[in-house]
Amino acid sequence: MTVKLFFGAITKFVLGVVLVGALIFLPAGTLNYLSGWIFMGILFVPMFVAGIIMMFVNPELLKKRLNAKEKQKEQNLVVKLSGLMFIVGFVVAGLGKRFGWYMLPMSATIVFAVVFLVAYILYAEVLRENTYLSRTIEVRENQKVIDTGLYGIVRHPMYSVTLLLFLSMPLVLGSVYAFVIFLAYPFIIAKRIKNEENLLKKELAGYTEYTEKVKYRLIPFVW
Repeated sequence: MTVKLFFGAITKFVLGVVLVGALIFLPAGTLNYLSGWIFMGILFVPMFVAGIIMMFVNPELLKKRLNAKEKQKEQNLVVKLSGLMFIVGFVVAGLGKRFGWYMLPMSATIVFAVVFLVAYILYAEVLRENTYLSRTIEVRENQKVIDTGLYGIVRHPMYSVTLLLFLSMPLVLGSVYAFVIFLAYPFIIAKRIKNEENLLKKELAGYTEYTEKVKYRLIPFVW
C-alpha cells in the first residue's frame, strides 16, 4: 500500500458518495427518501470495506480497479453510455420520489437490497478468482486464462454479476421508470463483451480454446 494509492482510493470513494447522493436526493427535493438511503448504504458500505481489504491484501488489484481510462475508442463509447444510463436512471428515481410517480413498496426495496448484496458477494468471489481483472480491456504480462469456479460456468462472470447488481439498483430505489432505463445495460455490456473477446482471442494464449469449452458468455443457457 502506498500513500498515493490510499488518497486516490479515498478521494474517488468520497466523490462517488457525493455524486450519487446528489443525483438521487437533489431531484427528489428531500432527504426523506428511505429507499434512497438504503441504496446508498448497500452500495457504499460494502464498497468501502472491500476497498480497505484490497488496500492491504492486494493493492495491485485495487490500483487496477481504480483505473477507468479506456484506451480503445469503441470501449470509451461503452463507458460513456453506461455513465449516461446511471445519471438518467438515478435522476428519474429521484424525480419519481418528488412527484409521486408510481413507486414500489418498501418490501420490494428490501427484497432487491438482499439481491444486490448477494450479487456483491458474487462480485467479490469473481475478484478473488481472477486477480487480473481491471476496469479497462487489456491483457497483462503473464496473464493466464481462468477456467475454474464461476469462470467454468460463464466466460464473463464479472459482467453477469454487474447485470444483477445494476438491474437491482433502480428497484432498490423503488422506481419502475428508472428500471426501464437500466434495461439498456444488457445491450451496452453485450457490445463490450464482443469487443473484449476479439482482443482476448488475439492476445491471450488459450482463450480461443476456453471459448470452446465454456459456451456461454453472460447467462447460462441463454447467451
